[in-house]
Amino acid sequence: MTQAATHRAIEAVWRIESARIIAGVARLVRDVGLAEELAQDALVAALERWPGDGVPDNPGAWLMTTAKNRALDRLRQAALHARKHEEYGHESEALGETHAPDPAALVEAARDDEVGDDLLRLIFTACHPVLSTDARVALTLRLLGGLTAGEIARAFLVPEATIAQRIVRAKRSLSAAKVPFEVPRAQERQVRLESVLEVIYLVFNEGYSATAGDDWMRPALCGEALRLARVLAGLAPDDGEVHGLCALLEIQASRIPARTDADGRPVLLMDQDRARWDPLLIRRGLAALARAEALGGARGAYALQAALAACHARARTPDDTDWEQIVALYDVLAQIAPSPVVELNRAVAVGMAFGPAAGLELADALRSEPALASYHWLPSVRGDLLHKLGRHAEAREEFLRAAAMTRNLREQELLLERAAQALPSH
Repeated sequence: MTQAATHRAIEAVWRIESARIIAGVARLVRDVGLAEELAQDALVAALERWPGDGVPDNPGAWLMTTAKNRALDRLRQAALHARKHEEYGHESEALGETHAPDPAALVEAARDDEVGDDLLRLIFTACHPVLSTDARVALTLRLLGGLTAGEIARAFLVPEATIAQRIVRAKRSLSAAKVPFEVPRAQERQVRLESVLEVIYLVFNEGYSATAGDDWMRPALCGEALRLARVLAGLAPDDGEVHGLCALLEIQASRIPARTDADGRPVLLMDQDRARWDPLLIRRGLAALARAEALGGARGAYALQAALAACHARARTPDDTDWEQIVALYDVLAQIAPSPVVELNRAVAVGMAFGPAAGLELADALRSEPALASYHWLPSVRGDLLHKLGRHAEAREEFLRAAAMTRNLREQELLLERAAQALPSH
């Protein structure tokens, strides 16, 4: 194997195994920042040795063993240091100071090779509510996705230095807050789980409908979010809302091949070639939705959104869409997770089920909603409904307003095209 081929193999193995390695080491050292540093040390060792020695038969195990050995060395050094300061330690304990776990005990515990819930612990730690949303997203993609700061920065169209700083600050915040590397107890598990689901959902949405830049979608982000959702579903098999999120992402991802034309231009849902939707992802999504419902999670926010997506997935043609069922699902979602965006989507569904005048009435009621003041989909929806009502000049103005508000170039081109088409030619 050439050196270039070896480096590609190392990169592939790292992308697949890095989260498991970091999680396994973090269980020993109780610090995700240090765990990542030690895992990176193992990666450097592989880059130094594998080109000469060849790629091991089990490269993931090699990296894990190397990283754990480095962790054990670090813990032994800490244990030795602790013994030298035993007298000081007793004095500190008398003063009521809190201690980290005994390093010597951790060295002994490290001999246990059971991975257990390490990945689940890492997910809950990276998505801890003590961190800002942006920090949670960046740290999750870094630790669980194996993405570099540069890759994350390119995905979100921000400077690499910004992402690197977020990641460093996130690790420091976790350390300063003494966030334990553990699966949260029952009383706080649901709140913490909501934070995890939110991060995965945000990553997928940024890939599915990019907020800025030259591309309508960034499928790599969708794929990463879907992978994380599947991992989480495997780690929490009895949680209905986890399966609800997985169902939503599977079904939404099934449409990705049909969401752009050959030139990368957006294709709206009702205009998509449904033969290009991925049937395997649809089947997986419907199975996950059935699982969520069987676990009593049918009224969860993500399961309801998955049920909405399923209505489209089950319709062989746009005309087969059960819009009245979609309106009914939005009615429930508006009760469970009320938001102006949900109300706007409900207005679209009402317009399809009961006519554009009914939909426009609901959309008009949202024009004074502060949360939608800079949301380009509000004028876009109004433009579509006005166009259907034959109010073409008004529709054109709304499409132009929407185009001026979006930061996504492809989306802007689509809206300007709709504005041009709004006025019928004579």
